Amino acid sequence: MHKHNKTLTETARKLRKNMTPQEKKIWYQFLCDYPVRILRQKVITRFIADFYCKKANLVIEIDGKQHYNESDLEKDRERTQIIESFGLKVVRFSNDDIDNNFEKVCNTIDKEIIDRLN
Repeated sequence: MHKHNKTLTETARKLRKNMTPQEKKIWYQFLCDYPVRILRQKVITRFIADFYCKKANLVIEIDGKQHYNESDLEKDRERTQIIESFGLKVVRFSNDDIDNNFEKVCNTIDKEIIDRLN
């Protein structure tokens, strides 16, 4: 399994206290009461995942506008590849998805978790 990078623990703690509006929405309106435990801002190797479900080996990322220029898209592809090399699956949603297709996002996450637990 992946090693925990202790140097990122304080950064992860700060990110939990300063979530984006979209992270707050998905957390407080769906993930925090989900029947399977989900963690916020989980350190995985040299990265901090927005949300992590250990039981389902699932990472949920919420991407803001900054993730959609070419260099950041490449960084996200590399990050996803590294995280998935540990047997985890990464699913990504844009801020726009959270703002405008919230029910669909929740249904997609629910289906991923259920599928990965079976």
